[in-house]
Amino acid sequence: MSTLVNSEMAAAVGRTIRRRQSFPVSESDIRRWAIAVYWPDPSPRLFWDAAYAATTSHGGIVAPEEFNPFAWMVAESDPKGVADDAERIERTLGIRGPDLRFELNGGLEAHYAVRIRPGDVITAVSTLASYTEKTGRLGPMLFTSTEEIWTNDSGALVKRSRSTQIRY
Repeated sequence: MSTLVNSEMAAAVGRTIRRRQSFPVSESDIRRWAIAVYWPDPSPRLFWDAAYAATTSHGGIVAPEEFNPFAWMVAESDPKGVADDAERIERTLGIRGPDLRFELNGGLEAHYAVRIRPGDVITAVSTLASYTEKTGRLGPMLFTSTEEIWTNDSGALVKRSRSTQIRY
């Protein structure tokens, strides 16, 4: 049986695809995010009212779990730009891809740990987690999973997510 995963691809599993670092998160960033996410309803006071937030178990303003400190701008990114095509992962890693033309979003799952707080600098590291092959109605399919881990400047885990890309 032929395989879509060449030896370069198999050897790349576990390698870092990209590393990003945010600017320090501000209270204003958190407030704007919460307003946008909860619109048209008012956002919870935990995300904008410092006096109220100080009385909660968080002891101050925290960001909503789905807050993205990379949404507006990134302080540092390696590599700087990532090609936006079906083989962007392999291109970024400098290896030969499976030569498949079509792709679908296969889903995303996220697990949250400590909350992001004002002043935090978040580092995100994306790695190639796995390749899995299956056969579908249209022929061979390649499921590529990546994992991204966010940590704060104290080294605490903020978020771990896994996304899947389906190519055929």
